[in-house]
Amino acid sequence: MDSDTIPMERLTPRQLQLLKAIRMFQKNRCYSPTIGELSSRLGTSRSTVFEHIEELRKKGLLSDCLRKARSLNLTCKAQELLDHFTANKTKCHRQPQSQIPLAGRVSAGQPIEAIENADSLSFDSCFGTSDDIFALQVVGDSMINDGINDGDYVVCRKTALARDGQLVVAIVDNENATVKRFYKEKDRVRLQPANDNYEPIYSHNCRIEAVVIGLVRKLS
Repeated sequence: MDSDTIPMERLTPRQLQLLKAIRMFQKNRCYSPTIGELSSRLGTSRSTVFEHIEELRKKGLLSDCLRKARSLNLTCKAQELLDHFTANKTKCHRQPQSQIPLAGRVSAGQPIEAIENADSLSFDSCFGTSDDIFALQVVGDSMINDGINDGDYVVCRKTALARDGQLVVAIVDNENATVKRFYKEKDRVRLQPANDNYEPIYSHNCRIEAVVIGLVRKLS
């Protein structure tokens, strides 16, 4: 570690827990948590979380934009400290993805010849092994006409760019995350649902976090 990195003993257990929660939230969801979400995750009050955030700011471990709900970010010093903590605790190795036997093909129209296959299917083989690939669970039914149901998992690729008509994960007004079809209009963005019970979302402040590249659904 660099000489100016804060020693672990200068962090309280709760402050370390808070840093780890922020990094895990950003890794899993690709955007920062709110104070309310951190409060729920850590099982403590908003005021306590806010106090710890203020202390971590003073120590140069957190940065954010005032009055923006999803702007908490770990500084390089915080990332280095967490990496050092993880390295000292255990050696981390990426676990191999579990695989399912890929037995062949099946027709959804006219029957086809059954040919046995000795291959296997995994997330790696379908979507690649890039660190930019992640999954999110869908909550709500605004995209059901695109075949995306409440409880499904969408597989996403992290990116800040999207083409018209692509399914995206977007952050609206620096706070609310949603999955919708993206359309760029003259002076704003339209996030289009796929359910007639929902109105399009129009925004002048929309940030693309990822494009949706796959769908996972457990049928029973």
